[in-house]
Amino acid sequence: MSEIKLKSAEEISVMRESGRLLAAVFDYLDDFVVVGVSTMAINNLVEEYITQQLNARPASKGQYGYQYVLNSSVNNVVCHGVPSETQKLKSGDIVNIDITLEKNGFIADSSKMYMVGNVSPLAQRLVTKTYEAMWEGIRTVKPGATLGDIGYVVQRFAEKNGYSVVREYCGHGIGREMHEAPEVLHYGERGDGVILQEGMVFTIEPMINQGKAKVKMKKDGWTVITSDKKLSAQWEHTVAVTATGYEVLTLRTSENIQ
Repeated sequence: MSEIKLKSAEEISVMRESGRLLAAVFDYLDDFVVVGVSTMAINNLVEEYITQQLNARPASKGQYGYQYVLNSSVNNVVCHGVPSETQKLKSGDIVNIDITLEKNGFIADSSKMYMVGNVSPLAQRLVTKTYEAMWEGIRTVKPGATLGDIGYVVQRFAEKNGYSVVREYCGHGIGREMHEAPEVLHYGERGDGVILQEGMVFTIEPMINQGKAKVKMKKDGWTVITSDKKLSAQWEHTVAVTATGYEVLTLRTSENIQ
C-alpha cells in the first residue's frame, strides 16, 4: 500500500454522502433478508437499488475480478462469501452482508449482520458481541491514538467474551480507492502502529469467531470459512478521524450512536 492519504474537509463531505447512501441500502434491505430468499436475490436487489435508485456505483463489482456487488457470508463463512441462486437463507442462519458504494469518486464500505428467523441464543450472542467489539474499536478513534489501540480494545473485548479474532483479514484505509493505507488490525498492543491524525478515513470491521481463530479458503478462491466449522460474525463501518474524535460515515438510521 502507498502512504496514507489524509482527506480534506471537502473530500470528507463527499465521503459523508457516499456513506449516507450506503446506510440507506442497508435500511432498504432490512425487510428483504428473510427465510427463503437466495443470496443472489439479495445481490440483485442491491445492484438495482444502488444503480437505479441512488444513481451510484457498486464499487465491489469488477474489483479484483469479482463479479458481484456484495459479499454474503452465512454462518461459518468468515468473509467474502459469494452470492448464489441456490443458497437460500434458512431459519436460524446468521448472515453478513458486505457492500461498497461509490458516489462522486469516493467509496464507502460497510457490513451488517442479519439474523434470519429463529436464531439460537448462542448465535445471537456472537452477533451482538461482535457489534459491540466493533464499537469498542470505533470509540478509541481520535487524533493521537494509534492503530494498535484499536486492535487492542477489539481483541480484549472479544477474548473476554470467549471468542477469537481472525487475523488474516483486517480493516483498511478508504477513499478514491477501496483499499488504501493503512491496514487496520483487530488485534494488537496499545501504543503500537500508526498515530491517528485528523483526515484519516478507514474501516473497522472485526471478524469474530465462536471457536478458534484459524480460517481456510474454499476452492472458489473467495469464500473464507472457519477451520472448525463454528460460527463467525462481522460488522463494519467507515470511520473518519475528526479534530476531536471520530465520525461514522456509514451510520444507519436504525443505529443509536454508541
